Amino acid sequence: MKKSITFDGYTIVSCGTLRGEIEHLRTEGFFNNIEKILYTTPGLHEKQRELEKQLTWQIENAKKYSDRIIVVYGERCFLDPANYSRNIDKLIHEIGSDISRIQARTCIDMLASAEEREKIHAGRKVYWLTPGWIKYWKIIFSDWDNSMANETFPANDVAIVLDGINAFNTMMEKSPEDILEFSDWMKLEIEPYKISLNRFKKLFLKQLRI
Repeated sequence: MKKSITFDGYTIVSCGTLRGEIEHLRTEGFFNNIEKILYTTPGLHEKQRELEKQLTWQIENAKKYSDRIIVVYGERCFLDPANYSRNIDKLIHEIGSDISRIQARTCIDMLASAEEREKIHAGRKVYWLTPGWIKYWKIIFSDWDNSMANETFPANDVAIVLDGINAFNTMMEKSPEDILEFSDWMKLEIEPYKISLNRFKKLFLKQLRI
């Protein structure tokens, strides 16, 4: 008989940017028997020392609930500015054992692989977003001035939101001005693209000891 999938004995520590997707999966019942899900402030890849501080604190907090911890951060999310050999995995290893990390480069990569994104962009130069990036953009880009935005975003043809939770349409119905403000600031059109969360689920399942 096939053993049922369970997250019993596991705690998740995730970047808050992916809270929408993770809470959606929890509501669906995907995280069967999960002990606890903890979040850091969205967008801390822009603030490396704060990322280190919050991730360390939340992992230590997670240890109170279970021995096995899954970290939802990409390999490109942290690099010690004082020691470039100290990356996200070394940071996690310093905090403790029995801690695994979703194997992806970024949160974008967790939702759609490079091959999938190649098909989606159709030859256009894309600035990729998740729903969390739109919801929390003022937090994520709090240290950016208009000159940084003007140097970064207009080099792309479009911004595409990888949306597996119908967040974009919901935001457009409830507060379209928020999306328009972000779009105006980037000087880019924001275009939603519907995805499934199957890749995200598979990345979680690979961290389980079944």
